Amino acid sequence: MKNSSINQKKINEIVDDEVIIKQFFERDERAIVNIEQKYGKYCYSIAFRILLNEKDTEECINDTWLKVWDSIPPIIPEILSAFIGKITRNQAINKYKYENASKRVNSRIEKTLDELNECEILLNNNVSEEMDRKELENSINKYLEKLPKQKRQIFVRRYFYLDEIKEIADRFNLKESAVKVLLHRMRRKLKSYLENEGYEIY
Repeated sequence: MKNSSINQKKINEIVDDEVIIKQFFERDERAIVNIEQKYGKYCYSIAFRILLNEKDTEECINDTWLKVWDSIPPIIPEILSAFIGKITRNQAINKYKYENASKRVNSRIEKTLDELNECEILLNNNVSEEMDRKELENSINKYLEKLPKQKRQIFVRRYFYLDEIKEIADRFNLKESAVKVLLHRMRRKLKSYLENEGYEIY
């Protein structure tokens, strides 16, 4: 970033995403102020659910803004909120793994990530090139688009927002056992779908 100080004066109007993206392309540091103003609470809630620690969450959010700054350009996000949310989630998971690398933990985060071992390609670095990663994301999105709305929402709540099974069951008025069965079936079908798309699942 430029060395000039960012104007921290409170912004009364929420800036449109198109304007924010344009600011990033122009390397205008007001873009950082604007995404923090517009998406700060949203990103904080994503990161805190994973890290459960205010200090780590704040560090994660700062890393997120830097990552967004480095990513735009060249990337032009189709949906800025989804783009920033995904970066926040990935930063938080990476920080969680780093902080707990030498510990024996049995947390809800570990349990959630372990469930995706059936589709390990989603968690490892087998897809190393950015273009391949984009194609993988597109394949996963196509799979999710084919799901009924409720199943798609359940999958996203579990594996993007990392909601607990009970939270999902309460949200959708389902039994916990039913949620577990639905998630298991969707993971298996996703694995099969990706294999048919030519991805190697380990």
